[in-house]
Amino acid sequence: MDTQNPSAPPRSQSALGGNPPRSRHRTTGGVIHENSRHTTRFVVIGNHLTQHAELSLIAIGLGCHIQSLPAGTPVDIKSLTARFKEGTRRISDGLNELEAHGYLRRERVRTPTGRIITRTTSCNQPGHRRETTPADCPAPRPRPTAQRPRKALPAVPRPGYPAPALLQQATDLLAGLRRHDPRLLLSATDTEHLAPGVAAWLEREVTPTAVRHALTANLPDTPLHRPAALLAHRLTDGLPPLPPYRTPAEPLPVRHPLRNCDGCDHAFRAPGTETHCRACRTAAASHP
Repeated sequence: MDTQNPSAPPRSQSALGGNPPRSRHRTTGGVIHENSRHTTRFVVIGNHLTQHAELSLIAIGLGCHIQSLPAGTPVDIKSLTARFKEGTRRISDGLNELEAHGYLRRERVRTPTGRIITRTTSCNQPGHRRETTPADCPAPRPRPTAQRPRKALPAVPRPGYPAPALLQQATDLLAGLRRHDPRLLLSATDTEHLAPGVAAWLEREVTPTAVRHALTANLPDTPLHRPAALLAHRLTDGLPPLPPYRTPAEPLPVRHPLRNCDGCDHAFRAPGTETHCRACRTAAASHP
């Protein structure tokens, strides 16, 4: 990258920012720094990231790599997996850690052509505002100082016909709530507990948009100490009745989630096994 801070000293001059002073006379172990001053192709990265006490080494490495990239470089899971050998799962977990601690912000947006893309914002100092950036980077979520035993989440409604596709649609809906309110970032365990409740709403022919509105509308301004408990209450308290002339055991048609076509990259609805939209499949069939 281009020079970002040519006036920065080549090494720290004092024990600031929580860094312990180094002894002049080491007799055992420990790293020895042999530093040369950078004048080109370097980026300044804070020790709050490189020495983060709660991030994994994968997350720290990804955070440093992303901050060093030029603007516009793809940093989606597919691109990072092609660049590194850690694999999709570890890279995905690392990005989730960075997002949870405020170093990344990911938003799903629709382009003027109808394509749905993920816009990623890298924040080199979570909670600080840059004058050249109109949006604030989210501050890291507060971490509890002591582990307390957590109460079990309230029970949620159950669908009469828990089809796998219906539960997957419910899971995807819950995972997307954080895009409407960052406080609704749910763990995998909370999502698994709440998914049947969302599926029960979808089974009653409530659209995903209506379910999302019921869960996110009129949230309190105060911090949500346990958002999953609030969502469980709303799923139970506001459960609509079954449609007329239908019993809980009768399966309902499932509205598949949106995905991007591997051929033309346009959004379409299809089961998870489909990778191309109908137009691309028709074109492929007519030109074997």
